[in-house]
Amino acid sequence: MSASPPPAAARASHPPAPVAAAENAPNTTPGLGTAAQPSPVQPKTAQPGPLPGNAAHVLAAPKTRTAVVFSVIALVLIGLNLRAGITGASALLHDLQLVLGYGPLVAAIIPSIPTLCFALAGAATSWLTGKVGVEKAILLSLALLAGGLLLRGIPATGMLVAGTVVGMSGLAVCNVAMPSFIREHFAARTSLMTAVYTVTMTTGGTLTSVAVVPLAQALGSPSAAVGSIGIMALAALLGFLPVALHAHRHSARPAGAGTLPWPLLRTRKGALLTAIFTLQALLAYALLSWFPYMLTTLGLSASESGLMFGVMQLVSVPAGVLLIALGSRPGMLRPAFYLVSTTMAAGVALLLFLPVSLSIIPAVFLGFGLGIFPLVMVMISRSGRDTAETTALSTLAQSTGYLLATAGPFGMGMLHSATGGWTLPLALLLVLAVVQMAVAHLLTSGKVK
Repeated sequence: MSASPPPAAARASHPPAPVAAAENAPNTTPGLGTAAQPSPVQPKTAQPGPLPGNAAHVLAAPKTRTAVVFSVIALVLIGLNLRAGITGASALLHDLQLVLGYGPLVAAIIPSIPTLCFALAGAATSWLTGKVGVEKAILLSLALLAGGLLLRGIPATGMLVAGTVVGMSGLAVCNVAMPSFIREHFAARTSLMTAVYTVTMTTGGTLTSVAVVPLAQALGSPSAAVGSIGIMALAALLGFLPVALHAHRHSARPAGAGTLPWPLLRTRKGALLTAIFTLQALLAYALLSWFPYMLTTLGLSASESGLMFGVMQLVSVPAGVLLIALGSRPGMLRPAFYLVSTTMAAGVALLLFLPVSLSIIPAVFLGFGLGIFPLVMVMISRSGRDTAETTALSTLAQSTGYLLATAGPFGMGMLHSATGGWTLPLALLLVLAVVQMAVAHLLTSGKVK
């Protein structure tokens, strides 16, 4: 496969670079491919130049080795925070409700806030990165994340809700911007760095979910334990500061407001990426929000439930790496999606029928099923012809997907309150796992343009 030269208009705004040429090479092989191949999901037709409103982030000079090292460190620190604020609160939802005294409606709303913020705040990310650049947008998002998580440490229902809204809004922008950051800073290592980012994200979520219950017991306050997660976000903010300063000094200001994401929903590529992201997010956040609470109501102690929650997330770490490696092989992307969707369906079914004393079995299956996230993120990172279009696709998939995925945690909470059990919520999750497999089949058909 040889790289296609960029169009004349693109050359005017982007200095030629080997990695840029590799990223813009046409893809003829289904699958994730090598670093020189873009996503299997390609635009319908070749365009003669940049899309209208394209925000071109132009590097004035090659990155030094020090800058690359700082970028990798920042990537790891950010990844450690992108689930910690969610899983830490999830593991303590039962205790927080007992201590703060809020009712079932608030109990259903709180775990729904992350996905709702991901949808609403995430929708503005394409515009924000077009105005200030990817690095400054991420820096702002980390400041919001740290501030919001620290605010949750104040033991009041209003502070818990307000801190969650602020923190998750920052997390939303960071979530959407990271695929573009990876593409822009690690163009020749997109799959590798996406794997690093998602593995550290899962690791951070796992460690937090396991440690937060003993921390709450040691501090004598679930609010203090939840608030302490903000210290990790503050570390990520400080770790990313050198990257943002380097970008400010050595990069030209992006021109325009970025590629509009919403017209891409009318394309088969945009629609299917949005659909697969929606389904995996709905399943993931329904489980991440309620899994430990579910086990506690079924008879396990808070510590045992937190441990099972940690097992579920821990399994998703090697699962994501394995799925990326499998999906990168020629012709194996579709089997990778089949495998992860089948495992998710099996985990939900086992959770329905096995006694709670055997909850470690569905925890392992569900953890493997959660490994679909890095597979989807690699596809998004490698989609689009430039950073602006990648950001637009990421904005479209994540904002729309998370908005619809809000029905997962909220619906599970309300159905549990209405029925007094978990059978109906889990049965619906099982149906969604099957639908996810059908969408993955269409996405990997080789006909997506």
